[in-house]
Amino acid sequence: MNQVPFPKTSFEDTLAKRVVDTGNCAGCGACVVTCPFSCLELIDEKPSLVKNCQVCGICAQTCPRYDWSWPKAEHFVFGREKKVDEDFGVYRDLVVVQSTDDSVLKVCQDGGGVTGILLFALKEDLIDAAVVAGTSNDRPFMPLPKLATTPAEILKCAGTKYCYSPNVLALSEVSKQKKEKVAFVGTPCQIHAVRKMQMAGLKKHTSPIKYLVGLMCSECFTYKGLMEDYVHDRLGVKLNSVKKMNIKGKLLITTDSEVKAVPLAEVKPYARRNCSYCHDFSSELADISAGGLGLDAWTFTMIRTEIGEELFFKAKDSGFIKTRDAKQETNALSLLCKLSKKKKQVQQQGESRSQS
Repeated sequence: MNQVPFPKTSFEDTLAKRVVDTGNCAGCGACVVTCPFSCLELIDEKPSLVKNCQVCGICAQTCPRYDWSWPKAEHFVFGREKKVDEDFGVYRDLVVVQSTDDSVLKVCQDGGGVTGILLFALKEDLIDAAVVAGTSNDRPFMPLPKLATTPAEILKCAGTKYCYSPNVLALSEVSKQKKEKVAFVGTPCQIHAVRKMQMAGLKKHTSPIKYLVGLMCSECFTYKGLMEDYVHDRLGVKLNSVKKMNIKGKLLITTDSEVKAVPLAEVKPYARRNCSYCHDFSSELADISAGGLGLDAWTFTMIRTEIGEELFFKAKDSGFIKTRDAKQETNALSLLCKLSKKKKQVQQQGESRSQS
């Protein structure tokens, strides 16, 4: 897609007023990555000017919370809008997936489906890197964007982090390392950001991206609130002892010695406020979408695009993953519909607050 001239609008007149100041900013980092003059930095999960805006208008074209259009995005990805009865978006197939690799199953979140697919793609040279969420060396369980280039790095980044990682920022590293074939793994808002960058024709940032793998997401939590104030201070759990966190009706915190189960209502106050503006639970614009949906040791997966379908079944045929029919998972399907509808309702409430 050829890039067209953008309206000459400033960051202050567009994103600052209509996105950041209203609390609607997703914190994805798309504006930071695409600013050709390096005017922006992501500070406290929000873009801030670090030097005078050059009024190029690019940031407004890439922000997933500024002038967003579902019809335009769906036509760009699928060639059509989703139908009224497609509660969780357009898809080609539904499957439940599990990695066949024991090393993956030891570290994965649920079934290791995403990790298994990434390892296959890297081994077969379909990709030369994957944008994923790693963790900080200094702050236990704090997620950070990571460009993984080896199987060991992909394995190390397996598992869900319930605090936010602005994975779009890792696209700068893609350019620096001159990677040409990249899989991008991210939350729905980050998938929206990449799609908007693609629609804007920003080939420098998007041409290396071959696959978009979207993660199902109801909301993320602040690191200080969830990990420091709640897990460490209130529960008395040392953060360096946390090995895994999961949500299965309750928040499950796995440590070196036990699994603590806490009601979701107790951690709800630590959710990021800007997540309430999101309207997409299941990453409807990804090539492949994945999440746990209450399943034990399996990953519920939606294959959405032809590119995603080709990658998925190559990984399956090569023995990296195994599947079973998702249509038999009635509880997971019910939960998928429920959470998708709830997310759209929450988004409408968020917009009402913004206008009041």
